[in-house]
Amino acid sequence: MEGEHPMPKSTKPRSGKKSADLLQVLAETGRADPQLDPQLDPEELQRLYRAMLLTRLLDERLLKLQRQGRIGFYGVSTGEEASVIGSAYALRPEDWIFPALRQGGAALLRGYPLEQLVAQCIGNSLDLQQGHQMPCHYSHQPSHFVSWSSCIATQLPHAVGFAWAAKLKGDPLVALAYLGDGATSEGDFHVAMNFAGVARAPVVFLCQNNQWAISVPLARQTAAPNIAVKAEAYGFPGLRVDGNDVLAVYRATKEATERARSGGGPTLIEAVTYRVGGHSSSDDPSRYRSQAEVRTWQKRDPIKRFAHYLQAKELWSDGDDETLRQALDEEIGQAIAVAEAAAPPAPESLFEDVYARMPWHLQAQLRELRTQLQSRKEQD
Repeated sequence: MEGEHPMPKSTKPRSGKKSADLLQVLAETGRADPQLDPQLDPEELQRLYRAMLLTRLLDERLLKLQRQGRIGFYGVSTGEEASVIGSAYALRPEDWIFPALRQGGAALLRGYPLEQLVAQCIGNSLDLQQGHQMPCHYSHQPSHFVSWSSCIATQLPHAVGFAWAAKLKGDPLVALAYLGDGATSEGDFHVAMNFAGVARAPVVFLCQNNQWAISVPLARQTAAPNIAVKAEAYGFPGLRVDGNDVLAVYRATKEATERARSGGGPTLIEAVTYRVGGHSSSDDPSRYRSQAEVRTWQKRDPIKRFAHYLQAKELWSDGDDETLRQALDEEIGQAIAVAEAAAPPAPESLFEDVYARMPWHLQAQLRELRTQLQSRKEQD
């Protein structure tokens, strides 16, 4: 059936020097290649698992809230948690993330408060953006997480500009720019890749190739054999990783960020994964793909694979998993309660956070709004 995309057959796992190879640390059974295993500490491994599971459970809860009319829009990352968490975990605190739609878990990993993430989806006074952005368009300066635009791929030139500025200033920072397979067909992708290659900017492009750009399959997105190979045209490395293998994603991103930090220039990483759910809460994927395809990829669940790895190392058990799930459910429930208890944004916030100093015409409009609000209050 056209549009079905099983996991590409890989050659023997390698370090990613050739764009056609697929870097894989964990087999689908969870067994690790000892030569490629990054050998993270037990505490780090458990933190990775917690972050992936929190992302999965939060997506489930917030999608339900959207169906209940309590938030207006939501985009899940179900099945892509390894690509998000593994890459974000490879960064240093001083690095910056320029996200796309499905990187909320990365923001949480870097310190974005859970209740503020939920409030952002609601758009109330607890939301740092005061409802000025669409749901899932998170922004949190303390965790170095930049808000994105729904216009596909616009975050990529922003990331390159940031990285280039860091290079000019001599700051040892790296920008991690996320994109989907659909973004590679946008002009901003070309602009960003070309500028990054020429300037040797310290930026890493992480493409979550989840096989579908809403209803457009990868086969109709590009005639190239893969996405990673596109980097060759811009003069820097591209590599492919198993995007459902959190350790492979971590390893590839860690190597790419340190290369960028040391002056080696950009890297394009293609994380081969799958979008198990719809593009967003507004999408019905059953209209354009088969359930057989979805079931095939569900068998490659990144969370289950990583759990098998932890169990083999005697770092995890079914009891541990149940305990963690209950704790995370409670944490999510408390965050939702706090977020929903917050008041709506103040009407005056309509005019804030646009200019450093409010110009005269907005000051006049603000005065007019206050007059109208006072008049309505007196009439009531």
